[in-house]
Amino acid sequence: MTMQYDVKAAHTEATGTVVNQRTRLKAYHCISGGTAGDVIFRDGGSGGTLLLQFNIGTGTQPITMSIPGEGILFSTNIHVTLPTAAKITVFYG
Repeated sequence: MTMQYDVKAAHTEATGTVVNQRTRLKAYHCISGGTAGDVIFRDGGSGGTLLLQFNIGTGTQPITMSIPGEGILFSTNIHVTLPTAAKITVFYG
């Protein structure tokens, strides 16, 4: 088992680039702001390659997910599209 100690966190409450470097998404923690919709992760900005997408409802229960293995590689950056009022913290390294 390989241990990784250089994991960092970044938080956003709006659509945009949350990590502006090559990195691996290790986990996320997301809360709906009361609006259902898709959370979309792209590599390379808003028009980049879609690497992960999931749906959140209108409830206030947090959605937390650890990405298995080494995580998802984002070669350029991590761009996230959020539904209105949603918030997300990403863990990367």
